[in-house]
Amino acid sequence: MNKRFLAAGASVAAAAMVLTACTPPGGGDDDDASKDTAVNIGWNESFRSMNTLTANGNATSNAILTYMMNDNFGYYDDNLEVQEGALGKVEQVSEDPLKVKYTFNDDAKWSDGTPVDAADLALTWAGTSANFNTVEANNNDDGTVKKNDAKTVYFDSSTAGSALVKKFPEISDDGKEITFEYSKPYADWQTEFGTGADGVGVPAHIVAKKALGVDDAQEGKDAILKAIKDKDTKALSKISNTWNTGFDFTSMPKDEDLLVHNGPYKMTKFEEGQYVTLELDDKYTGPVKPKVKTVTVRYNGDPMAMIQAIENGEVDMTQPQATADVLSAAEKIDGVTVDAADGATYEHVDFTFDNKGPFDPAANGGDEEKAKKVRQAFLKAMPREDIVEKIIKPLNDKAVTRDSYSQVPGSPMYDAITKVNGVSDAADGDVKAAKKLLEEAGVDAPTVRVMYDNTNSRRQQEFQLIKESAEKAGFKIKDVGDVNWGTRLGDGTYDVSLFGWQSEGTGVTENDANFRTGAQNNYGGYSNKKMDKILDKLLVSKEDQQQDLLIEMEKQLTEDAFGAPIFQFPELTIYRDSVKNVKSTSVSPTMFWNYWEWEVN
Repeated sequence: MNKRFLAAGASVAAAAMVLTACTPPGGGDDDDASKDTAVNIGWNESFRSMNTLTANGNATSNAILTYMMNDNFGYYDDNLEVQEGALGKVEQVSEDPLKVKYTFNDDAKWSDGTPVDAADLALTWAGTSANFNTVEANNNDDGTVKKNDAKTVYFDSSTAGSALVKKFPEISDDGKEITFEYSKPYADWQTEFGTGADGVGVPAHIVAKKALGVDDAQEGKDAILKAIKDKDTKALSKISNTWNTGFDFTSMPKDEDLLVHNGPYKMTKFEEGQYVTLELDDKYTGPVKPKVKTVTVRYNGDPMAMIQAIENGEVDMTQPQATADVLSAAEKIDGVTVDAADGATYEHVDFTFDNKGPFDPAANGGDEEKAKKVRQAFLKAMPREDIVEKIIKPLNDKAVTRDSYSQVPGSPMYDAITKVNGVSDAADGDVKAAKKLLEEAGVDAPTVRVMYDNTNSRRQQEFQLIKESAEKAGFKIKDVGDVNWGTRLGDGTYDVSLFGWQSEGTGVTENDANFRTGAQNNYGGYSNKKMDKILDKLLVSKEDQQQDLLIEMEKQLTEDAFGAPIFQFPELTIYRDSVKNVKSTSVSPTMFWNYWEWEVN
């Protein structure tokens, strides 16, 4: 799905993968879950929302917990193959037009006993399609979503695939089957709804209770479906308000309705900024059977503090920000395993095209080519090789620059795409060439504001290397780093952003959210009709067409001087030997993907 995970989506592989039949996660006769076992996990950012489909909620810090609290129709294993989840099955029932049917298992229930069914998935479609929005955006200056008035419907999310479902879905009489019809073929239909940490989204009957005042669960579901089917603006305005922010909280909520879930774990404690505790829910009726009774996620943004917590026995597992010091410290601890690999996240720089700054044509007399030359000059000065050599190679001596906007180094299409996309020539740290481009543009010492997480030591180092090179080329660099950088994305107060994207899956349509005009992750206001047409083709592409289309897409991004990828994040999964079956996967939710297999000695 085309959503953001900040140090959060670019695709890591090319072809959409089909759902493969298998035993649902944790299925079988193992009753070890009754043992009084516990795992403590260290994480760098706190939970903030049960709704991972909104712009605010769609972060890995939320996904790792909602994934354990909610079942799904499919999930990625550590080989990036999509496995069948515990909620039911997904099948294509028609190719032309494309129709996809979701069938819920009889034992799929919310924790209050209400069935999980078509109403929940229909609400997710309404919330992520943008088909019901009456405005293109409804945000405050700081990027937070505004409360809709009675005449406004705005769901704070959009995905390219969901938007292709124009008609109200077919729903069986018992609500256990829902069939979506796509208006066009869609490459990633297998994983569009109900996959991974999102599951079916938030419970429709709870949304109805909060938004519409309907207490009866079935009547609430019916009211949600009626509002969607009738396109009832007044009702949908209230529904979208609840969906957008009603499931956000940063400490244990007094309202237990916000904790309604359909998976094996329930939230029992949440101390703001400190920790969240999940415990097995004895009311759970599904097939997942975790072996660990209690999981506590403890928060600390300092990676060395996490290593200290591992050493002290306060934390059993962690995936901290990887640095050479962190790796060295972890390797010195007895009884601890350190798995090092490329992670799902890649570092990149993006330009802002619409803030009247140095890269915006509006600040260059409306001259598109002049603005582009300034962007090209900044890219030319980007010391990507130097960054990899000084910051990443101490962790991975085989590390290379990432030269693709859409592919991980080593993936099947990477070599073919990077051979012709022009990234390595456009951003090669050539200060003289950068100076020349600025001279050709006729721009003298433009000031560039760079926004990044200034509490992150690796980003501090990156910023300094970029600053030194860019200033030699003739730019004036202004540091506008901010610990709250994520809330500033798209607010126009910076000219260059430096952060990471983490993939949620492997579909080619993930690119849509980053590069399409007005799309959710397109924070810099980039817009090109040629790009939009390429993305249109990718949405409906077959596997044998995708490499050529991705080449076309990446060439266009280079031609437009959109920005540049820098490197694939090195990932360290560090865990005490007392915890068994810890494995990470290079998409969200990383090492949590097989939580039901964890065992504690």
